[in-house]
Amino acid sequence: MNKKVYVANLPSQASELELKTLFSKAGDVVSVKIVADRQTGQPRGIAFVEMSTQWEARRAVSMLNRTDFMGKHLLVKEATVKRGFREK
Repeated sequence: MNKKVYVANLPSQASELELKTLFSKAGDVVSVKIVADRQTGQPRGIAFVEMSTQWEARRAVSMLNRTDFMGKHLLVKEATVKRGFREK
C-alpha cells in the first residue's frame, strides 16, 4: 500500500483544510488535493490525501471509510496509479 488515499463522495463545500483536520485523526497529513473539473473549476467530489507513512494511510482507510462528513458518507480507500497517467 502506498501513502496516498483516495476519498470520494465529498460535499462540494468541503475544503482542503477541513479534510486535513479530519485525516489528522489518523496520523500526520503530508498533503491534500481536492480534484476540480478542468472546464468549470468546480470540485468533482473526490480528493487525494497523502499520509506520512503507509501505516497511517491504512489507519485512515480503516478509521474514515463510510464515516459521515458534512452530511455525506465518505468512501476512503487506497489510491492506485493508473497506467499511462502522468502526475503534474
